[in-house]
Amino acid sequence: MFKEHIGKQSNKIKNVVERGMVKRFAEAIGDMHPIFVDEAVGRQSRYGQNIAPPTFPRVFDYGEIEGLDLLSDGLIHGEQIYHYTRPLLVGETVYCYTKIENYYDKKSRSGLLGFLILKRFGEDGEGETIFTEQQSVIITEAVRKELVK
Repeated sequence: MFKEHIGKQSNKIKNVVERGMVKRFAEAIGDMHPIFVDEAVGRQSRYGQNIAPPTFPRVFDYGEIEGLDLLSDGLIHGEQIYHYTRPLLVGETVYCYTKIENYYDKKSRSGLLGFLILKRFGEDGEGETIFTEQQSVIITEAVRKELVK
């Protein structure tokens, strides 16, 4: 279904690790660790400032991949893995984009499932990778029928 899209990617989108958003995110996930929210603790840390929680990149804009039109309802979140070269620093600018890594189908008891593997990237201003995120999105038969309408 999406095999022709493998290798396509979005344009890079500028995002900022904004202090207020980090605090709201930490509250939402129930992890108010001082390294995320207390400026004095951040200054005294080995990073010299506050950092964002590891799953914070979920709030970033990764742009759109032309031709990849997924429904927002009915998809199943399969797996999500983050790899960091260093933490995200509060206040820094991050350039993010998504690439379609793979797509495959698998038969299940409930019908044919599609597995869309996306890889997301976050880079600093020099183009150095800060993090990658691999995500699998599971497309059920019901969603597949809606997509081909």
